[in-house]
Amino acid sequence: MQVREFKQEDEEKVIELWKECNLVAPWNDPKNDIRRKMIIDPDLFLVGIYKNEIVATVMGGYEGHRGWINYLAVSPEVQKKGFAKKIMNCVEDRIKAKGCPKINLQVRKTNTEVLAFYQGLGYEIDNVIGLGKRLISNDE
Repeated sequence: MQVREFKQEDEEKVIELWKECNLVAPWNDPKNDIRRKMIIDPDLFLVGIYKNEIVATVMGGYEGHRGWINYLAVSPEVQKKGFAKKIMNCVEDRIKAKGCPKINLQVRKTNTEVLAFYQGLGYEIDNVIGLGKRLISNDE
């Protein structure tokens, strides 16, 4: 798998992959998420290409204090080939190069397989409670 930065012409295939991986939630419009990402650190939005198809994505972020990971997806047809680890290593390297000391991410407690994957990459469960406040609805 080759890893490169997202290009606008990738949008349709990326959204299809996110839907295939159950990452699209009713309260998040993926087109808006992509539009917003392309304004801030677009170099941290990566896609994985295998056999001329987009099979993986990751959207990283860094706001000056912590890095974040969103939209890590690998097509179910090619999971267990090391693609998630490879694309994560790429985005981690890019975030670290910006001077970021720590990356955070969120995983639902019930998603034990994904929790095990991240723990295998060295991520630890922080003793915190994630809070969120929606500032913009899908209608805006």
